[in-house]
Amino acid sequence: MNLKRAPGVHARPALLAPLLTLLLVAPHAAAQTTPQTPAPTPQDRRVKSAAPLSAAEQARLQALVSRVRPATVRVEQCRATQCDDPDGLGSGVLISEDGLILTAYHVIRGAPDLSVQLLNKTRYPAEVIGYNDQDDLALLRVNVPKGTPFLPLAAARPAVGDTALAIGNGGGAFLTPKTGRLLGLDSDPGRADFPPGTLEMNAPLIPGDSGGPVVNVRGEVTGIVSYIRVTQNGQPRSYAVPVSTTDARVAAMKRGEKRDAPVIGIGLGGPFSELFFLPSAGFQELTKLLDLGDTPGAFFTSVSRGSPAAQAGLKPLILNGDSKRVSGDIVTAVNGRRIVNFAEFQYAVRSYQPGDTVTLSVLRDGKPLEVKVTLVGRSKLSN
Repeated sequence: MNLKRAPGVHARPALLAPLLTLLLVAPHAAAQTTPQTPAPTPQDRRVKSAAPLSAAEQARLQALVSRVRPATVRVEQCRATQCDDPDGLGSGVLISEDGLILTAYHVIRGAPDLSVQLLNKTRYPAEVIGYNDQDDLALLRVNVPKGTPFLPLAAARPAVGDTALAIGNGGGAFLTPKTGRLLGLDSDPGRADFPPGTLEMNAPLIPGDSGGPVVNVRGEVTGIVSYIRVTQNGQPRSYAVPVSTTDARVAAMKRGEKRDAPVIGIGLGGPFSELFFLPSAGFQELTKLLDLGDTPGAFFTSVSRGSPAAQAGLKPLILNGDSKRVSGDIVTAVNGRRIVNFAEFQYAVRSYQPGDTVTLSVLRDGKPLEVKVTLVGRSKLSN
């Protein structure tokens, strides 16, 4: 696990497992704290379920596949001349005759080399023109042959209940079509590291489909696949960043804008990775085992090398052999804005911009500290 340990002493995950399970499923902890996100989506803009696609709807979408598939690509983190074992895999879509490709930023983030593969299996080197980390969009350019198919962006927003066709490379497959129906237009994941205001659909997408297009019945791109989850009852839910012909983010990327998300360089991982939304009551239960202190806040298990957090001396959670806290800071506020868990910390930080300086209210061994950190763009952090 990624949790830091005291030198020469090993924490025992078996001691943590029962309580962490309790915190995740117990009624008082299962209700996630409400992050400070955009206002709730009106009921008529989101539904919990939708009717299955009819035979006629399926037929209309399948008829699109032969037109849409040649304009979609496989995005790989590798050199075009050396790509037997790419470091990463995703999808993308050509949106212009001069080789502009829209994809998800997380598909290409941190890649020293990128290439794309067209339907005919020809591979081309790709250049990053612009990106928007906050909204998980990236724009690439590829020198494709004249006449290579591309898809237009949608002229209007879709509606709840619309049918949708997605094409991607999920699970290592090659440009595979999948269909579904839109369930929401402004869905929010409740986590600041995922983009807000997404199109939610029930198409059965999987990792590798990220970056691929969501297409309407007119063959227009209405969204770019961003993140995927499975509900508690096993139903797939996929989320795409909406795009259109008037999208200011796409226009900014075409101008070369590369917009980073602000970070300070801390993470929550290991057995605690599911506790982003730990409520105050859950924190009080967890502290009985780990001695975190009496004041709920955001604890963290890693600090990135050379990050603002590292430069400020912030201390990640370290446990001893009995899974008791040896050290570890608890962040309780960002510029005076009270937070009680890691998700609220992320939302607070992402309300600023790289280069802004914020003051963190920190508890260290029960003593209050004020720590100033200057936010940096996520691409500036060491891997």
